[in-house]
Amino acid sequence: MRTHTVIILSLLAITLVGSTLGASPARADDPKARDVMRRSRYRDDGDNGSSSVTMILIDDDDKREVRSLKVMKKDFGKDVYQVMFFSDPPDLKNTGFLTLDYDSSAKEDDQWLYLPALRKSKRIASSDKSSSFLGSDFTFADLSSMNVDDYDYKLVGESKVDASKVWVVEAKPRSKQVIARTGVKQSLQMVRQDNYVKVREVQWMRTGEMKYWEGKNLQTIDRVVVPTEQTMTTKKNDKVVHRTIIKVSNIKFNQQFSDSLFTVSRLEKGL
Repeated sequence: MRTHTVIILSLLAITLVGSTLGASPARADDPKARDVMRRSRYRDDGDNGSSSVTMILIDDDDKREVRSLKVMKKDFGKDVYQVMFFSDPPDLKNTGFLTLDYDSSAKEDDQWLYLPALRKSKRIASSDKSSSFLGSDFTFADLSSMNVDDYDYKLVGESKVDASKVWVVEAKPRSKQVIARTGVKQSLQMVRQDNYVKVREVQWMRTGEMKYWEGKNLQTIDRVVVPTEQTMTTKKNDKVVHRTIIKVSNIKFNQQFSDSLFTVSRLEKGL
């Protein structure tokens, strides 16, 4: 049985089991579930980091496209700025993407995409953030941190992933604006109980598709737990239509970056 099928069956089974756990109906927002998601969101993910990333796009005929990119991030107080530059394939070389990830729920994250062929940067509008990031299964919204206050949570149950105990949390957007921005109507999150790292997620998309995310091959680098591989699988009518695999290597923290690296003008200069 293929890995993504095992993940899907496991998550659906947990959903059914979890729904029968309690005799009384759950409140719209569960304090325990919210605490889990807040701890996961604000766990230590390292300061001022850099990494090398390989992105593999796989279609329904198993045809693969491999991309290489460099990712750098810097903490600006509670905000996190991140920039990435593609180096391969040639048609994507020096394509850049900048995200200003704000901690405040009152301020929407800013994102810019630089395409060398157009020789200009495009600011990603809120209405476009639910669209695919350069043909991958990840959306622009996926490349920003989840805003905990945008959702109501319910603790569905507990389970295990690779012998590690996890909480299973249902997340529902609090507004139509959040659904419009992310494209996700509802999600199921699986968070490890020992380190609060999210390791699996199911997304019910407003387009009718289902997406299945998994973070695996966890490594501890400078006391920071990092999933070094991520997979996002898209299904439509119970059929896998596309997958994206992200492999991360050469991870370093506490790097020295100039503030100017995280600007639109620098984005347009490439690596």
